[in-house]
Amino acid sequence: MKSPFDNPWPHKTHGFSDILGWKLGISAREKPRIPDAPNRGAPLLTLDPLQIAQAPIQTWRTTWLGHASFLVQGGGISLLIDPVFSDHCAPLPFPSLKRKVAPPCLLSELPHIDAILLTHTHYDHLDLPTLRQLGQTIPLFLPSGHKALLKKSGFSNVTELAWWDSHDLTDNIRITAVPGQHFTSRSPFDRNTGHWCGWVIEGVEKKLWHAGDSGYCPVFSDIGERFDGIDLAMIPIGAYQPRSIMQAMHMNPDEAVQAFIDAKCQRAIAMHWGTFQLTDEPFGEPPILLKQAMDKKNLPDHRFVAGSIGEIWYVS
Repeated sequence: MKSPFDNPWPHKTHGFSDILGWKLGISAREKPRIPDAPNRGAPLLTLDPLQIAQAPIQTWRTTWLGHASFLVQGGGISLLIDPVFSDHCAPLPFPSLKRKVAPPCLLSELPHIDAILLTHTHYDHLDLPTLRQLGQTIPLFLPSGHKALLKKSGFSNVTELAWWDSHDLTDNIRITAVPGQHFTSRSPFDRNTGHWCGWVIEGVEKKLWHAGDSGYCPVFSDIGERFDGIDLAMIPIGAYQPRSIMQAMHMNPDEAVQAFIDAKCQRAIAMHWGTFQLTDEPFGEPPILLKQAMDKKNLPDHRFVAGSIGEIWYVS
């Protein structure tokens, strides 16, 4: 039976047997596109807490905390998106899902957080130990269908937004849950019992977009049209191999660049790479393929960058 939270457009799918065959090594392994790509994590810059202590008023400051985690500060407030500070992105400490690159700061070194935006409930995006340390009364925003999970886990200030719904955080800062192509689950028994989303943040006369987890899909053009261009995007480029399984849920760098174009982005930061080894491609392959994809589209490299964990970008 279809869930109301399935993707509403046709796309490739995979089943449990496909995942099992891949994990057991029964399925043929895809070769890396760049076999000699360095198999190491993203570069790491240690954050000075003073750099992020005060949210700017007239601009936006965006800091990559690793994987899909960002500290986004602007208009006088500080937001976290998909914060994961745990050593493993799994319900149990599986060695294969251990963090390969440390966060750029301690959780205690973050500034006061005004709200947390969550894109879906996969363990590499919704990390309950991190959320509990941040405080169970902190405002949490997430897509439809997950409020009960957070309430059961002790969080008291939880708001669900359906796709395209908006919420005013302040008089001049608005967030909107926007579609993507993915799925969600915390166990084998709760697949697609809730939705997934990206987030658009509007304020200080700028627009930022965190794409969440997504396969390439037609909705990126809709986002570009509805928001009339994005000043700074956070777009995933990793966890894409084997394509027979991952294409429906994770973009490769070529697709990420097309999403960047579709959504009319001025600049973008690459995410979802270089922190956890979730799939088969070498750790260092996504940034190389990103540069090649930008070159193919005759786009300057500086407009879509694969930076360092702990790096800060400004939108002024």
